[in-house]
This record gives sequence, C-alpha cells and structure tokens, in this order.
Amino acid sequence: MVAAVLIPVGIVTVLLRALPFSLLRVLKDSPFIGFLAVLMPVGVMTVLVVYTLLGYSASPAHLLSALLALTVTLLLHWWKRRADLSIFAGTALYMVLVNVVV
Repeated sequence: MVAAVLIPVGIVTVLLRALPFSLLRVLKDSPFIGFLAVLMPVGVMTVLVVYTLLGYSASPAHLLSALLALTVTLLLHWWKRRADLSIFAGTALYMVLVNVVV
C-alpha cells in the first residue's frame, strides 16, 4: 500500500526536478531568461534586506547587526560586483553577529 503511493510520488518528483534542465536548451537564448538573469540577484538582495530590517527585534544590538551586515553586503557588492559572494558574505556575517556576538 505504501509503495503504491511512494513510487508515483517519487517518479513525479524526479520528473519535475528534471524538467527545468530539459527546457534549458530551448530557453537558452530567450530574452526573458536574460532579463531574469539580470533581475534575480537584485530581487534576492531586496528580499533579504527587507526581511532582515523588518524582522529584527527591538534591541539596538540586533538592529546594529543588521545594519553592519547590510553595509558589508553593499560594499562587497560595489567592490567585487559578484552577487553570490556579497549575498553569502552578508548573510553569513548577519548570522554570526546575531547568534554569536549578540
């Protein structure tokens, strides 16, 4: 009985995970995909900034941690122009400041 449920669920999961890679060849030269490649890093950073600044507790130490991590993220992105590096470094610094320092 359990296998009758798990096998179709597993097959659907594998197919849904493989689908984007099979469509990649078709969409490679699409202007929409190029637009998303430019827009997504900015969107991810915006979501992280809003979540961080609106989700902090009332203590000044948490706000200072968020602002310091935001500053490091912005400066690192301005310096290196690598969204992955700046997002990872800013998020890691924020997590360290909130969980270890504060």
